[in-house]
Amino acid sequence: MCRLACDACVPAWALEGEFFCVVRSRDELSIVCEENRAPDGIRVEKNWVALKLEGPFPFSITGVLASFLQPLAEAQIPIFAISTFDTDYVLIKREYLERAGEALGDVGHEKAGEEAV
Repeated sequence: MCRLACDACVPAWALEGEFFCVVRSRDELSIVCEENRAPDGIRVEKNWVALKLEGPFPFSITGVLASFLQPLAEAQIPIFAISTFDTDYVLIKREYLERAGEALGDVGHEKAGEEAV
């Protein structure tokens, strides 16, 4: 996860790789990308891993993300969420991965695979 100034141009490195997200607001330009793509000299949060909720989820369904986030919150696991048209991704620090798996498994969520995003 990277943070740049709100008026920064979207850099080419941010749009490379298989998984990235670029969001501009009045306050910042946020980029989520593969860690090795972020150059030195910018504000970066490292060691995050993305968990993909298997979609697609129709827009009329409610509570999908909440059912995933609640057990993580109860286990004191910080998250960063990204939603796309079809699905949701929840990013957690790598150090919490095992604990997250246990918390999610305890409420019935199943691990579908190891595909890295």
